[in-house]
Formats: sequence, structure tokens, C-alpha cells
Amino acid sequence: MARRRAEAQAQRLILDSGAVIALSRGDERARSYLARALEIDADIQIPVVVLAETLRGGAKDAAVNRVLEAVGHSHATTPEVGRRAGALLGAATRTDVIDAMVVAEAVERGGGRILTADPNDLRALATRHPDVIVDDLRDQDSRHRR
Repeated sequence: MARRRAEAQAQRLILDSGAVIALSRGDERARSYLARALEIDADIQIPVVVLAETLRGGAKDAAVNRVLEAVGHSHATTPEVGRRAGALLGAATRTDVIDAMVVAEAVERGGGRILTADPNDLRALATRHPDVIVDDLRDQDSRHRR
């Protein structure tokens, strides 16, 4: 079971809004992290709620759209993900629905690593799910912490 968790974590990278924005701005740490994920042929996913949080329907979306087209894909959100997000919010006594949806996507897909620039809420939401690892984009050593 532990090996399966480790494989899921290594093989799935989920980008939250902060990671997508960092990539759209050419952030070196984000690019390095993404390069490593591509090197190991990880499944790179961008939850649908991240699209809503990062796109505004104007010319400024061009850089974000390039990231979306180049590195990831989104799955349709299911009722199970919505229910899971609500349960995560209740268990962690948090209110950020988008963060909860990102973590719920990871949980419902069997785990993975979430790359973020704002890890505190995501870690609180993922605390009961050892197959979900939250990596802080700003911290080079975060890959070794939960």
C-alpha cells in the first residue's frame, strides 16, 4: 500500500492557481519543478476550479493559457469531488472552497503532489490524506514535508 501511495505521488502533479500563475510568469522554481515532473512522465493536472481562479476572459489570459495548453489537462469535476471538498472544509474548519476542490481532486484521483505558492490551507485540508503531498513552490526543501 505504501508503495502504491508513493507511486501516485510521484506520478501525479496537480497545479493550483499559484503554481499556474508562477509558471505563466516564468518563475524559475516553478519551471524546475515542472521540468522534473515532465522528466519522470508525471500526469500533470490542473483542476477546473483553477481555470476559474486564474482566467478572466481578456488579453491578460494569454500567458496563463499557454501554461494550460502546454503542461496540463483538466477533468470534469464530479459530484464526488464536490462532496469530498465539503467534507474537507468541515474537517479542517476552513472556508476556501477553491483550495478544498484542489485537495479533493487529489484525494479522489488516488493521491498526488500539489504544487502551490500558498501551502498552509492546502496542508490543513490534506492532513488526513497521506497520499496527498503539498509542496510549497517557494521552498526548495518542501518536497520532503507534508
